[in-house]
Amino acid sequence: MSDPTDADTAADTGTAADTDTAATVPATKYHGTGNDFLVVDAAEAVPDRGAFAIHHCDRETGVKGAERTGADGVLFMDVTDDGDGSGVARATMTLVQPDASIAEMCGNGARCAAAWVRERTGADVVDLDTPAGVRRATVTAGDDDSQDEVTVEVEMGRPSFAPSAVPLAADRDGPLVEQSVEGLVVTAVDTGVPHAVAFVDDVDAVDLEAVAPPVRHADVFPEGANVTLAADTGDGTFAQRTFERGVEGETLACGTGAVAVGAVARRLGLTDRESLTVSPPGGDLRISVPEDGPATLTGPAAREFDVALPVPDSTTEADG
Repeated sequence: MSDPTDADTAADTGTAADTDTAATVPATKYHGTGNDFLVVDAAEAVPDRGAFAIHHCDRETGVKGAERTGADGVLFMDVTDDGDGSGVARATMTLVQPDASIAEMCGNGARCAAAWVRERTGADVVDLDTPAGVRRATVTAGDDDSQDEVTVEVEMGRPSFAPSAVPLAADRDGPLVEQSVEGLVVTAVDTGVPHAVAFVDDVDAVDLEAVAPPVRHADVFPEGANVTLAADTGDGTFAQRTFERGVEGETLACGTGAVAVGAVARRLGLTDRESLTVSPPGGDLRISVPEDGPATLTGPAAREFDVALPVPDSTTEADG
């Protein structure tokens, strides 16, 4: 996901544990293969979005409901075109992460955002304006047309290994491919956000929480990097684990990371397939990484529950 861009300009906070604030805003909890988000209409009054995300995403004291406390981020959504007449809606997606930074792009978040927009507009195609560019999402409902869980395909843009795109440190004049960074052999790629991808024999045999932080903060990544482990499990399938920048920990799934796995696998000659299955802990994701077009990410988006979240005092959040 993203790196330190302050989210001071708007925010909602929400947590069942907060009882001292008077104002509340409605939110909906979604997840995409376990990568979970609170979705809030950007028109709601949230004076400090960073404080809101810090407060409600906390895994111990944050929003409560379903099986997990907290969230991997807050999606603030502004529907700018409901698609009436064209069938294509448009919305601005701003993802504020648990550390109050803003993510340029998030594949699983984009799927959840598209599902939220479809529920409100009825449009099956949604153009999402993100800091990484416009990403088109196509929503497919099940046979019963339920909105509780849908399948969403997102156009993810073209992965780039260029040093300026990742970005890499200014003194580098070539891509970072299969090089040791803080003891981990990685390849750097931009899939909307920077990823350092390491192919290993067994993703579960690596202590990700130990090896990832030094790479995530390495000097070669001036804006930081997500750290993704991958393993070829055969027949066009890859296992994946990702330590996400901004979350500062492992998530159950990472869509930009899944695309990064596919892009790096092709770059290293580990597969010649365009269409692959990438399997993070939260479930399977289908990706396509063509030679001459945008990558795509396909997977579920599930609606969990609605909740009214108190808007926290940003001063209190900043103090601790």
